[in-house]
Amino acid sequence: MPAHTPPAEIVTAGMLVIGDEILSGRTKDRNIGHLAETMTAVGIDLREVRVVADIEEEIVAALNALRSRYSYVFTTGGIGPTHDDITADSVARAFQVPIDVDPRAVAMMEARFPGRPMNEARLRMARIPEGAELVDAGGMGAPGFWIGNVIVMAGVPSIMQTMLAGLVPKLAKGAKILSETVRADAREGDIGTELRAVAEAHPDVMIGSYPFTDEGGPNTNLVIRSRDPMRLEAARAAVVTMLAGVKAR
Repeated sequence: MPAHTPPAEIVTAGMLVIGDEILSGRTKDRNIGHLAETMTAVGIDLREVRVVADIEEEIVAALNALRSRYSYVFTTGGIGPTHDDITADSVARAFQVPIDVDPRAVAMMEARFPGRPMNEARLRMARIPEGAELVDAGGMGAPGFWIGNVIVMAGVPSIMQTMLAGLVPKLAKGAKILSETVRADAREGDIGTELRAVAEAHPDVMIGSYPFTDEGGPNTNLVIRSRDPMRLEAARAAVVTMLAGVKAR
């Protein structure tokens, strides 16, 4: 694989979802949530997700913006056999490198489609930018690829998930974010002012408010997140104390 991001306290990622079918609503994206969960589990912060149409200029612009900002950029979609699958060409253009049929990709696809001719459509899926390493699809389809800090994956969720599982051991990891959830037993509006004061007193901790409804009616979960266990516990204790004070009024 290409040179990886050196281990660091914080490793970040961006995601670029490519495809007219996502923007039209014809296809409901299932990859964003899976990538977010996987990145959180291994200590990588997914900071931004963009969705772009099958327009080369827009893909290139979004890709260049994301890859200059984050440790990794994951793309999904647009590496199939049809005329509008232009992700590989767009990535090659962003990196200003040639693209051509890669014998390694051809070998993978011949194993995937034994006895079937490598026609023009299948060869299109074997076009890889120069200098990229292949990302194995686990025998499920054409490979993705990894160039620089950009990792190009399939849009089909089952294939994307297989690719990502194989990639995870190769990624640089940061310190994991720890999380605690406190059930407020109160509406958001009842505790908003007090919660802001707690958050301001603990600026290095992320505190989120998430309303929900259960059998008791409207309620709120307060989620406290930090990489530092001591700061996490201090903020959690402050939230519990705040809630007790609100309920005592």
